[in-house]
Amino acid sequence: MRRLLAFPAARRGKWIVFIAWLVVIVAGGPLGAKFESAQKNESTSFLPDGTDSLMVTQLEKQFPSGEQVPAVIVFARSGGLTATDNTAIAAAAKRITDNPPVNAGTPLAPVTSQDGTAALLVVPYLASGDSDKLLDAADALRTAVDGLPAGLTVKLGGPLGFSSDAVEVFANINGTLLIATGLLVFVLLILIYRSPIFWLIPLLSVFGAEATVRAVGYLLTQAGLTVNGQSAGILLVLVFGAGTDYALLLVSRYREELHHFEDRHEAMRVALTQAGPAIVASAGTVVLGLLCLALAQVNGTQGLGIIGAMGVVIAAIAMLTLLPVLLVICGRWVFWPLVPRVDPDGAPLAVRGPFRRIGEWIARRPRPVWVVVTIALLAMAAGTVQYNDGLTSSNGFIGEIESVDAAELIGTAFPAGSSAPTVVVVPDAAKVAAVRRAIQAVPGVAAFGRTEVGTPGTKIDVVLKPDPYSQEAYDTIADMRTSVTKAVGPGAAYVGGPSAVEYDLRTASARDSLLLPPIVLAVIFVILMLLLRSIVAPVLLIATVILSYFAALGVAILVFEHIAGFPGVDPSFPLFGFIFLVALGVDYNIFLMARVREESERHGTREGTLRGLAATGSVITSAGIVLAGTFAVLGVLPLVALAEIGFIVAFGVLLDTLIVRSILVPAGVLDLDKRTWWPSQLAR
Repeated sequence: MRRLLAFPAARRGKWIVFIAWLVVIVAGGPLGAKFESAQKNESTSFLPDGTDSLMVTQLEKQFPSGEQVPAVIVFARSGGLTATDNTAIAAAAKRITDNPPVNAGTPLAPVTSQDGTAALLVVPYLASGDSDKLLDAADALRTAVDGLPAGLTVKLGGPLGFSSDAVEVFANINGTLLIATGLLVFVLLILIYRSPIFWLIPLLSVFGAEATVRAVGYLLTQAGLTVNGQSAGILLVLVFGAGTDYALLLVSRYREELHHFEDRHEAMRVALTQAGPAIVASAGTVVLGLLCLALAQVNGTQGLGIIGAMGVVIAAIAMLTLLPVLLVICGRWVFWPLVPRVDPDGAPLAVRGPFRRIGEWIARRPRPVWVVVTIALLAMAAGTVQYNDGLTSSNGFIGEIESVDAAELIGTAFPAGSSAPTVVVVPDAAKVAAVRRAIQAVPGVAAFGRTEVGTPGTKIDVVLKPDPYSQEAYDTIADMRTSVTKAVGPGAAYVGGPSAVEYDLRTASARDSLLLPPIVLAVIFVILMLLLRSIVAPVLLIATVILSYFAALGVAILVFEHIAGFPGVDPSFPLFGFIFLVALGVDYNIFLMARVREESERHGTREGTLRGLAATGSVITSAGIVLAGTFAVLGVLPLVALAEIGFIVAFGVLLDTLIVRSILVPAGVLDLDKRTWWPSQLAR
């Protein structure tokens, strides 16, 4: 493997690699431009197989009206609708009837609330899976209700309004993230290397990786992989963060070797053969951890795992091929004004610097150090007792969202579920009456809506009392299914619609959060055991990363609850936080411990730990700051779920980099001494 890693440093090899990357980037450009258009942001596209809501989605297509995503337009006036208002509402309905948007049907007659303060206009819309047509229909409906009397509030809501708002939000994610992340990485590279030139080399390498990732991502969507705007945004941040991290790790070793070799090709060869295996192992750990998400029930989570793993692979390849090629082609001058010169008599990095002093301080009394740090992290983890998974689709946006405002308006004058009725399909006509009675007995049910008969059976719209995107609505869905099963038997009816879709997704996410973390830990443990040829060291590293994760989770929950004022977290939040923090936390520990083992073979475990910490401390800390910064960029997006993921990963990476990897792990290794490497020969 070392010969393969060294190939980009060869005099001819660098040009072969450079030309190959040019071909890949140019050929992939047209494919990468289609990546956004291939993303699916409808919640039904994430449903696991075998759920009621997915069955209803499939059966709806066989009814005469097809699969409906109705628009619900609400008109409201606090003092009550006037005769002029009602005339204007009727005129708006006629305009839509005369010139309906593509895939839209004839509006139903406007319905006025009992208190006379609001009216609903429902416009049937046939789901097509085409986001552009959906947005066009929403815009056409807004145009049709323009010019209403002063003081009359009008909002577009319902499934169509909600879907169009979500599509618009997700459509802007990649552009915003690309600009914000690129600027952040640029600033951090300037600060880290203090060079007005060098930043361009790693940034060009990362952009090359990002362009390739987008092209491969598009090909994966065409192969059937579900990718949404959220997972695509995380993918972009992951490529920038991981790519820049691997760049920093390689450049650090390259600069170190430039002090030993006059020939930059030889310096890069040594850097690649020494740092390359640790980067490969680190990337492999993250990749296998992400691939465990492919076992998830939620299709969106599966998609994130696969494209995330693909992104890390391409980022690592770019940093081990394209980056060294650009560095060798350009030469030492790119580090100007701090150009590294050959200095064979200079003190090696492993015996000097602030992290060497930190290590020597820890080595005086390692056990009290790790005990105190562990207690502090456990105190942070206590915040998990306030865990609240109350984040839903209706409260998951930051800022004003029209469809959410529409739902609130509807809830003040009608049953809140009027904005997104639940859909029940009864295959057997003989059981329709019994199913209706069972559903009517559920406390959260307000009324029945339209009934339609078709090839699959009978379709019944059910209006719920609570907000259709609330925990009360999800509980009502569960009660409806239970009531029907008890009264009529299993399989007598399928309960679907927006509330049921959310309920099934939350149930599947909760299952994934329990099942996948142990699998991820097992995979990472095996990798560490093979890499470090030890059992004790992997146990130590896994334990510290888990502790770091729960500490970050506890702090994050407290921040969300008491500072940010968020309504809670998404059920998938603990799983995503775990995957990124555990995989990336072990990533840094691999780079540290690989160097510690390398030094321990020559100097013993105590001195090897001090040398390894001194040699890698600065670069790993810089890499951690860059990765934390890139994930923190998710906070600029108007989505609570992404802001929360960005916070926990950013805070957790900083915690792991500054405390766990710099203090807790070295203290544990120094306390265990050579027992760290048991049962390998190094332990003896």
